[in-house]
Amino acid sequence: MKLIRLRIENDAMDIAYHPVSGQAATAHYLIAYNSDQTIGENLENIKVRLAGLQFDAAILENGLSYPFSDTIVGVNYDRIDVGLALTNLLNIPVVSQAAVDQLGLAAAVKAKSAYLKWHLDYYGQYHGVRNNGQEAMLTIGNGYFGLRGAFLESHADKDNYPGTYVAGVYDQTTTTVHDHQVKNEDLVNLPNAQFMTFGIDHQTPFTLNEHDLQDAYRSLDLKTGLLTTTKLIQLASGHQLRIRSQKVANMRDWHRYSIRYQVTPLNFAGSLQIYTEIDGSVVNSNVSRYNVFDQHHLKTMGIETAANTVYLSGQTKSSHINYTIGAKLTSPDVPAIENFNSTQQPQGVQQTVSLAVEAGKTYTFDKNVVIETSNDHSDPQLTHVQAELDQSSFDNTVTTSKDYWEATWRATDIKIRGDITSQRLLRVNIYHSFVSAAAIESGQLDASVGARGLHGEAYRGHVFWDEMFILPFYTLHRPELAKQLLAYRYRRLPMARKNAEAEGYAGAMYPWQSASKGDEQSQFTHLNPITKTWDPDNSRLQRHVSLDIAYNVWFYYHVTQDRDFLTHYGMEMLLSIAAFWISKADYDQANGRYNISGVMGPDEFHENYPNSTTAGLKNNAYTNIMVAWLFDTITTLRAQMPQAAFQAAAQAAQFDSTAEQALTTISHQLTLEINRRGIIAQFEGYFNLPTLDFQAYRQKYGDIARMDRILKAESKTPDAYQVAKQADALMAFYNFDVTTVQKIIEKMGYQLPKEYLTHNIQYYLARTTHGSTLSRIVYAVLNQLDDNDDDAWKLFSEALASDYYDIQGGTTAEGIHLGVMCATLNLTTRNFGGVNPLGAHLQVSPRLPEHWQTLKFKHLFRGVHYVFVIDHQRVTVTADQPSTIMIGKQHYQLQAKKPLSVTYTD
Repeated sequence: MKLIRLRIENDAMDIAYHPVSGQAATAHYLIAYNSDQTIGENLENIKVRLAGLQFDAAILENGLSYPFSDTIVGVNYDRIDVGLALTNLLNIPVVSQAAVDQLGLAAAVKAKSAYLKWHLDYYGQYHGVRNNGQEAMLTIGNGYFGLRGAFLESHADKDNYPGTYVAGVYDQTTTTVHDHQVKNEDLVNLPNAQFMTFGIDHQTPFTLNEHDLQDAYRSLDLKTGLLTTTKLIQLASGHQLRIRSQKVANMRDWHRYSIRYQVTPLNFAGSLQIYTEIDGSVVNSNVSRYNVFDQHHLKTMGIETAANTVYLSGQTKSSHINYTIGAKLTSPDVPAIENFNSTQQPQGVQQTVSLAVEAGKTYTFDKNVVIETSNDHSDPQLTHVQAELDQSSFDNTVTTSKDYWEATWRATDIKIRGDITSQRLLRVNIYHSFVSAAAIESGQLDASVGARGLHGEAYRGHVFWDEMFILPFYTLHRPELAKQLLAYRYRRLPMARKNAEAEGYAGAMYPWQSASKGDEQSQFTHLNPITKTWDPDNSRLQRHVSLDIAYNVWFYYHVTQDRDFLTHYGMEMLLSIAAFWISKADYDQANGRYNISGVMGPDEFHENYPNSTTAGLKNNAYTNIMVAWLFDTITTLRAQMPQAAFQAAAQAAQFDSTAEQALTTISHQLTLEINRRGIIAQFEGYFNLPTLDFQAYRQKYGDIARMDRILKAESKTPDAYQVAKQADALMAFYNFDVTTVQKIIEKMGYQLPKEYLTHNIQYYLARTTHGSTLSRIVYAVLNQLDDNDDDAWKLFSEALASDYYDIQGGTTAEGIHLGVMCATLNLTTRNFGGVNPLGAHLQVSPRLPEHWQTLKFKHLFRGVHYVFVIDHQRVTVTADQPSTIMIGKQHYQLQAKKPLSVTYTD
């Protein structure tokens, strides 16, 4: 084993390199500590000095001993967990000398590696959006609710935001802003029931502050869903305490969550008080730019107390969703129930308990919480909540959570050997995918997954096209969950028809932003903060969202062959969406082609043509290619359905024979603008726009991801330039394989020259700022298609860590980016693993990153469970039923439960 040993002192970092463990060091480095830099910045110097050396692990010789970590060091009155920091920097496990002495080197490294792959840890107290981002990443939940990973002792302030969200609980407010009535529908921040704190000798209860909080360590166990927070506290009075709290969501009885709060007095005996609350005064204030609007959504209707149990009932102000939250406080150290007291507050209720304590002894308090809302099939009445509370306990919640996650990881885990960081972050993404949606699988919730999960209030909790990046993962692992998410869209089909009719179109037009009802939640105008004028907001013109829904319908059916779904739901949705696009396509007699105008593509920087009073763009390439695909797909699927079933769907969609004839006519004659090199114009007229000097803008501004904001600050508009926020013209190459897209374009009547894909990728990469993390995903796929594996890896790894490092400068504080999280999972299996589910059989052509030794994962495809183990020479696949699979260019017949190993050329 190749090692580095290090000691970190106040003035220097002492590092020795041991290419063979147990033998003398062959290199020694003494790196002076720069007091003008943070500890983290000084650690970056280690990576620079060790460049070119190969090592498998690091040993920290002078780590401090803490109950939560043994790789913490102190430098100049500051502390850092060097183990966490160096793992992030060097992608290796870091063990303490004490662990090596106790376990032996190999066992210590193995144990730390295993721990790192299953835990998301943060050490220290942070402020502002950095702490808010960690709260989002540490969210626990079960798809019914999401509970941000805030400190229990916190209320919402500039550093903390303990939000609670229930799927589908939206409320609308109207605010007068500069003489405009502005309506907003928000995912509601419900009353905070996780609050707990303590007091000593009946003094003022503890509140979070950097003077009293000496240390804080938060650890999310991805394997079990248990969030553990340990705090070391020294009060101004000199009292020292260790506070250990654990939070866990019940993954089976999904109205419940449990908290265990453990207090250890370290240097005193005396009186200890525990305070808990249900705070009904909360508002939606997670996103500061929304605070100009009315963010008050709750009305407390009643408060009840009984012994050690309290209840708060209320209703959302305009949507009139009823909710009741109950909390029960127990402690093995306080057996007498009469010692628990309750106090009603104007908008909440507080519980307290007091007891005598001794130094060195740990005192445990369990708080079990039940949330019931009237928007699902549960009963928010007090008696029902009380019955749930009576059945709830911390230990039971932990057990059900462990059982759920054990089964979930068995079916969905992606295992990587050779890359600790990628392994951990892929598991983080899998974890959040189910925190955001698991309960919806029950069929009892009329909800879908918002772009920010149940983790924050950005985008107001709305549902966007991000579903297209999310649902494929569910479809291949939890198809019933994917089906229920599609059912959310089906139930809003009548509203989509109303949306289309209101704009003068036929069929169904799904909204760009969807919430409770499926009406358009995008604003029509927005206030320019500089000019104080109301400017048009054309983002709703991203009509491709309907095509993205159609893609999910098709992908679900393609993977599952669920004919009942296609017959009763899917085909009606596809035909209704197609009818909209038929009515939106205009025939141009001059060139014999159809045009689609008044739309925006995924790019989002371009809302209309410069100097034009007409909103939207003409012949967006992605839109037109997807319309052509949809029309052809309907024709293909019709041939697979009984005639009567198709006619029933057509009748429900009001899709007559004239519309049916238009499918082929329009799909083969839609317009694309393509130049002689085969570059596909993002929209008609794109080539006429001037380019921007990206280098000059980077020199001036540094980060130019949001070039639209930069240009507007310069009194310019991105509409006037060849600049893109994210992939647009080439998006179809992410949805499908190259051959499929090529055939679609050829059916449209266009021939593409050789090397066209390379030319397109280079052309658009030079014009894209990656203002969305999804852009990195799409261009990672495109670069891999073009054999640019290094660039593909760079973009993928940036996307994979985008929320962990909050690379967009504070946006993770407002909720995780669920689309990019799930997209990294799809990319790992489909592009790196090379398992392509787009054909009639799974097709396998691996392209593993060079440093990944093996990749293992499962897929459920057309009723067959597959297990793949892939390294750089061999694919091993096992199926639970006889099936056919293609590896490379050859078909193989799999026998049930008998592994097949095939050598391939990497």
